[in-house]
Amino acid sequence: MFEQAFKNIDDVLWKEAGCTTELDYTEQTSWLLFLKYLDGLEQDRADEAALEGKRYTYLLKKPYRWESWAAPKGKDGKLDHNTAMTGDDLVEFVNGKLFPYLHGFKLKASGPNTVEYKIGQIFGEIKNKVSSGYNLREIIDHIDELRFRSQKEKHELSHLYEAKIQRMGNAGRNGGEYYTPRPLIRAMVQVVGPQIGEQIYDGACGSAGFLCESFEYLTNEKERAKRRKKKLTTRDLKTLQERTFYGKEKKSLAYVIAIMNMILHGIEAPNIIHTNTLTENLADIQDKDRFDVVLANPPFGGKERKEVQQNFPIRTGETAFLFLQHFIKMLKAGGRGGVVIKNTFLSNTDNASVSLRKLLTESCNLHTVLDCPGGTFQGAGVKTVVLFFEKGAPTRKVWFYQLDPGRSLGKTNPLNDDDLTEFVKLQKKLTDSDKSWTVDAKDIDPTTFDLSVKNPNGGEEVVHRSPQKIMDEIAALDGESAEVLTTIRGLL
Repeated sequence: MFEQAFKNIDDVLWKEAGCTTELDYTEQTSWLLFLKYLDGLEQDRADEAALEGKRYTYLLKKPYRWESWAAPKGKDGKLDHNTAMTGDDLVEFVNGKLFPYLHGFKLKASGPNTVEYKIGQIFGEIKNKVSSGYNLREIIDHIDELRFRSQKEKHELSHLYEAKIQRMGNAGRNGGEYYTPRPLIRAMVQVVGPQIGEQIYDGACGSAGFLCESFEYLTNEKERAKRRKKKLTTRDLKTLQERTFYGKEKKSLAYVIAIMNMILHGIEAPNIIHTNTLTENLADIQDKDRFDVVLANPPFGGKERKEVQQNFPIRTGETAFLFLQHFIKMLKAGGRGGVVIKNTFLSNTDNASVSLRKLLTESCNLHTVLDCPGGTFQGAGVKTVVLFFEKGAPTRKVWFYQLDPGRSLGKTNPLNDDDLTEFVKLQKKLTDSDKSWTVDAKDIDPTTFDLSVKNPNGGEEVVHRSPQKIMDEIAALDGESAEVLTTIRGLL
């Protein structure tokens, strides 16, 4: 049912001139899904209050509730076509009344981690792009069919929403910024191994993939049984809901998608703030602001303005390098990090790169480097590595693993969980193999801090052909080309 509803919604959005890409489809589906979810949340709270003999105060005034404007029902429980708006009336209400009313919640909210603040933030950031009231009515009817009150329903919907985010990521560069392959995230989460009670942070959270997968890792009963963990208590669940996952995101669309993604995974009021993380001055970060775990894939290739660079001791325009400094600073002593960065970071000779490698290896124990093959990130033309480190002690040994799935990665042949099984297994004991090796910190050049991936077990030695043989082959190919040209001339 869910899959068909999503397909039907995309089919309707395809007719809209203002919705031309998967990014638009996801954005427009997201705000409607959010309002449908909010309606269910309010009804649940009202029912709980009634059982306790209390009166529940709704967040939204009656005209702005889903049941009033989007899906008014008759006594038979079906849509009341006499009161349900459609056409121009519906679009005028949504654009002229609903969005301004919801945006106003930002000013009423008591703080950024409240549902009210999230409502105000979302509806101040995005716009309704469905210009036809008849198309909008059709989409609303499909959304209204969806139920995500039970965990099973949320789980199924979250999978579909993830698939939608993945398609959006494959659709173009902008979408790709918000999507990190989930098999890679799952492997990173397993290596870092967050625990209940620890606070997990992603300062460039995109669609919140790291936070959602961490939630799955901590709550999945089968996985918990494998790790010999006890069943979750009510107190554990409250901790996971309120005091575990923290994110920041700069871009409006990604912010909305992150909130919706976390909600569908079962986190009711996600602690995600819409802000440019890099505008925070590192000197202002105190112990109370720090986290136990950092998991992130910051944007790379971007350039930050001079005034933003002033916030960092190692000044550089490269966004990813600024983020890495931020993450090191945001970790508590003994905290653990897993961060994706482009592989040139390991060997670049510019002052910022050298200084940053020095900072990382001297203030943190960089224990693991995962070298990812080209094509791991679809649409990105750079190779990446994942840095795993613990803050508070200098690097002693670095264990490298060169990921080789044995095939070319691409849209039709993406990274999968099996590709990373060996890495996760060997990493537990930092075992050397054909694909993995260890470098002692004493062997790292103290002037360049070069950490280039150079596999000493490089396999068979490459045998180069002699210059004479290469020249003979060129002459032979030239001869074949001449014969072909002679044949073509004859035909003319």
